[in-house]
Amino acid sequence: METIETAAETRNIKKKTYPIKKVKNPTLTIGLILVAFLLLMMLGGLLFSPYRAEQMNKKEKFLAPCFTHLMGTDNFGRDIFTRVQKGMGMTVLIALSVTGIGAFLGTILGAVTGYYGGWLDEILMRLNDMLAAFPGILLALVFISVLGNGKYNIILALGIIFIPSYARIVRGEFLRLREADYVKSAKLMGASDFRIMWVHILPNGLPALLSALTVGFNNAVLAEAGMSYLGIGVQPPDASLGRMLSEAQGYLFSAPWYALCPGLVIILLILGFSFISEGITGR
Repeated sequence: METIETAAETRNIKKKTYPIKKVKNPTLTIGLILVAFLLLMMLGGLLFSPYRAEQMNKKEKFLAPCFTHLMGTDNFGRDIFTRVQKGMGMTVLIALSVTGIGAFLGTILGAVTGYYGGWLDEILMRLNDMLAAFPGILLALVFISVLGNGKYNIILALGIIFIPSYARIVRGEFLRLREADYVKSAKLMGASDFRIMWVHILPNGLPALLSALTVGFNNAVLAEAGMSYLGIGVQPPDASLGRMLSEAQGYLFSAPWYALCPGLVIILLILGFSFISEGITGR
């Protein structure tokens, strides 16, 4: 009898539920996971690799992906996985450098013009408009034709081209925030213009700038890959994802993995940073 009563009481007890916590920002999470995976893959190539990126082996030309060559080999018998690791490192380095140059100079230009306005704003922004009026890749080709090929010239040319976009974003944030109450209070308390610009206004405009940085990084990756594909970017023996795509176009049917692997890495890299950008803006 006691057993039956105990069972009845047990059924009457309300079961506790433990709701599954939902990820607040799944887009940002997916982007971070993708980028972290690719960065670990890139760092693995820098720290440990059984092959060298330029190591050739005539006996192992066009090997399909296997245990010893995860992404197969190319027309010179080089390990594609190792070259993709090295090429991704080169692409990321160039993209970070380009984004850094464009963001640093663009932030200074946009902050000065947005905060002070007047004739300085008119002159600098008209120059900015002139630079932005030309297609980016076309302008980069003009710079490269003057400076010459090579990764350092690519960084300089693309860095200059990226300045106008960051300048516009920062200028817009400074125009919006320079009349805020906390800025007026800082002026009344005797804060210098330098402190107001970089301590009070800029931190409040960082969300828009961070989103622009991720988009700019993607554009830099595409620009570098495109110019290396055309043969005016990273030069051999340095590995480059864009250069690998250019070399693989003649073997799309006989060795499709040659083009598929570096192309897939470029797509995942851009996709990851796109998710991060959308996650930051909360779209």
